[in-house]
Amino acid sequence: MKFVIILTAVLFCLTSCGNESGQTASNITPEPEKTKAVTTQGAAEIIETSQNESGDDMENYDFSALTNVELINADIGSMNDEQLSVLYAQARYCQAMTDADIDTMRKLVSEDMTYTHMSGMTQTREEYFADIADGSLRYFTIGLDSPKVEVSGDTASVTYTSVLNANAYGAKGTYRIKGTHYYEKRDGEWIAVNAPER
Repeated sequence: MKFVIILTAVLFCLTSCGNESGQTASNITPEPEKTKAVTTQGAAEIIETSQNESGDDMENYDFSALTNVELINADIGSMNDEQLSVLYAQARYCQAMTDADIDTMRKLVSEDMTYTHMSGMTQTREEYFADIADGSLRYFTIGLDSPKVEVSGDTASVTYTSVLNANAYGAKGTYRIKGTHYYEKRDGEWIAVNAPER
């Protein structure tokens, strides 16, 4: 049980953005240490073009500047501007996690966000951020594998497999887990929010 709680903390970035509840330890597949070098499927080349297939301007989304975040199997060239802006918000949040940049994380996450461990333990936004700030949770790289972005008006979701290389309370490893993150557009910006009530 102690291992599950520690491993859950490593995977906190998924619950932090509204990962759907009901996940169990069987959803977690540890990867060998060699997987921490994640490959990008041409994302930098695509971003350098001025428009995607839909004709939307892509110049505001420089994913290559997010040095600790990798897009894997991401068909960003087929995404429209709204989808790109949501994916970029998610990638910026992940970069802020690896940088322990709490100020940026606060700007990208709703104040009422709650974080839930798979063990059932919950934390407020500030409790979770404090664990990142003091190094109890240390994220090195985060891969976003096969992201699927859905936008409906001022709400959106990003579903992908997260590839996390992290050290959580002394347990270092690289792990893969699929999750969904939720967003709301507030004052023209996409903000991470809790999963919608069903």
